[in-house]
Amino acid sequence: MSASRLVIFYSLFAGLSILANIGFQKVSLLVYSGAFSVPLSVVVGTGVGLVVKFMLDKIWIFRYRHRDLSHGIKSFMLYTVMGLATTAIFWGFEFGADAIYHSEPARFMGGVTGLVIGYIVKYRLDKEFVFA
Repeated sequence: MSASRLVIFYSLFAGLSILANIGFQKVSLLVYSGAFSVPLSVVVGTGVGLVVKFMLDKIWIFRYRHRDLSHGIKSFMLYTVMGLATTAIFWGFEFGADAIYHSEPARFMGGVTGLVIGYIVKYRLDKEFVFA
């Protein structure tokens, strides 16, 4: 894949993953509004975004094939571990915006900003360590 196509597809898939993440956060908040609803919604959105992004990256960006189920599980676990640092970036921006502005739209915009920065870092980690 050419560099320009890679950037376009990776950006598109990052956008889809961001929509899945923020969308499931919103759904989670609509379903449950009790104690710790915001942190719970962020965890739910993070999990959904992680699975969506893994599948898109594996198939379309890195064109990676697993040898068997065990190899696939190990790849997903490594992908998840590589995502811990980028998740810290994302959560830092989202919870930081919430602490500063105390509003859902600001928190979501902080989350989107953190996800964009995190996905740039994550591409390099995944290329080097997960899908090498």
